[in-house]
Amino acid sequence: MDLKTKLNDSLKEAMKANDVMRKDTLRMALAAVKQIEVDKRISLDDGAVMALLQKEIKNRREALEEAKKAERADLASANEAEILILEAFLPKAMSADELRELVNAAIAETGAASVKDMGKVMKVVIEKAAGRAAGDAISAAVREILK
Repeated sequence: MDLKTKLNDSLKEAMKANDVMRKDTLRMALAAVKQIEVDKRISLDDGAVMALLQKEIKNRREALEEAKKAERADLASANEAEILILEAFLPKAMSADELRELVNAAIAETGAASVKDMGKVMKVVIEKAAGRAAGDAISAAVREILK
């Protein structure tokens, strides 16, 4: 079952259960998917939907930080709930050790020697991580190892 179908099925379940937060969050995610499909006149595959969900989670995390700075507990808790709902559709995140192993393997594969070769390593790692690690975490790991 593809990711869009899972999102739609979960939306239907949330509607039947009258779970407003889950329903609204899933509708927002599906609307973002639909918007990109209409704008680009393509049908998104699972990888693109995963990337979109990661982007939405990143947006929620930024909003969460802003809500905490503004001392808005209501907005902070809403953003945390949305993050949890969206994360359920992504594969299990990679641990820091797994990410380091992947980065080391990519460095050996590309023959990278310095931070100047970071782009080559990033390309390989992002391809192999396939939605299991955030871009900023990958970048930090690559930069740390290539010092």
